[in-house]
Amino acid sequence: MNPIPHVAHDMSILSLVLNASLLVQAVMALLLMLSLFSWTYIFRKSFALRSAQTQTEKFERDFWAGGDLAALYQSAANNRHQTGALERIFESGMREYLKARDKSVHDRGALLDAARRAMRAAYQREMDSLESHLPFLASVGSVSPYIGLFGTVWGIMNAFRGLSNVQQATLAAVAPGIAEALVATAIGLFAAIPAVVAYNRYATEIDRLANRFESFMEEFSNILQRQTH
Repeated sequence: MNPIPHVAHDMSILSLVLNASLLVQAVMALLLMLSLFSWTYIFRKSFALRSAQTQTEKFERDFWAGGDLAALYQSAANNRHQTGALERIFESGMREYLKARDKSVHDRGALLDAARRAMRAAYQREMDSLESHLPFLASVGSVSPYIGLFGTVWGIMNAFRGLSNVQQATLAAVAPGIAEALVATAIGLFAAIPAVVAYNRYATEIDRLANRFESFMEEFSNILQRQTH
């Protein structure tokens, strides 16, 4: 009596991806694309925040060293493309303050209000720049597992539907189809976890920078107020 031949299935990850149904492959391709964009923004944001922190610390040292504010403003205005976020906020406020003073505005409140409005507008622009791409990371972190789960559910449905054409249902017959489907969930988690971790870390760092910017704006406003007196 001849034994029943055993069909070996290649269960490598690449083979599972290539043998998956077209829809599951489309889900995997979408998740890999989201992961690629996510990692690109993660590295870019990491460099940008590190640079912003370094530039902020340098400007704070220069500002609180007790130098001439006019010289500091002139340096910031001449090197605007090389300055950091906090320096640009200072430059905006100082420019409006000097502009109002040169117009012989004698109302001290108007002088300070002009500087505060300019600093607040510059602050908002800098925060918009620092927070760019964070919503994308948040979306990838929240949506990717569900996209992967959709691919997994669809793949498992196909695997069990294929059993209807088999006289004897065995684990060996259904295992490859289920494994192919589960790869979609794995790729979804691979895309989501780094995005969530990066989003939480960068959001915290941006909040710290925002607090430093706001503290500086208040302290600089107090310095301008003393100068008007």
